[in-house]
Amino acid sequence: MSKVLAIALLGLSAHAFPAYAQNVTYDVEPDHSFVTFGVVHNGTSTTRGRFDTITGTVDLDQTAKKGQADIRIDPTSINSGSKGFDEHLRSKDFFNVAAFPDARFQSQAFAFEGDKISSVSGTLTLLGVQKPVTLRANRFNCYQNKRTQRDICGGDFEATIQRSQWGMNFGLPGIPDTVRLVIQIEAIKRQ
Repeated sequence: MSKVLAIALLGLSAHAFPAYAQNVTYDVEPDHSFVTFGVVHNGTSTTRGRFDTITGTVDLDQTAKKGQADIRIDPTSINSGSKGFDEHLRSKDFFNVAAFPDARFQSQAFAFEGDKISSVSGTLTLLGVQKPVTLRANRFNCYQNKRTQRDICGGDFEATIQRSQWGMNFGLPGIPDTVRLVIQIEAIKRQ
């Protein structure tokens, strides 16, 4: 579910490459991109997990300060650190991966503060249900990777959602409805 978030997340900085005055496409870099989630477990500790497989693209027009993101999250890649719990999360009780093999975040609304992205708003599709989600940017930066000589942008984004909005009702109210999503994402400029 946070996948949604995940994603979106990649809105890219308008100030990073001022020489480019047109739309630029970036591809999600899978080794540095994860969607993580946290849910309070029966009023005690926070249960955490992440989705290890994220793909997608971000298009950015830095001059116009607009862009779009299309991010896909593979729910079968969920990783809580517990094999048995991961299997339960993949079941019909939660992500129902047999019927819904991916989650998707799509955005055409990037907000800026000055030249930096401050949030990315879009639609999260999870369990076949589409709902609006806004990801807040906590950090964002662009740089040129010295090893690959490629431009990379990325950051940390987050949102809080109510899982029941997507029909994920298992365990309510004992397992809270509120889920905190944190997205770590980097994307590489397409050549």
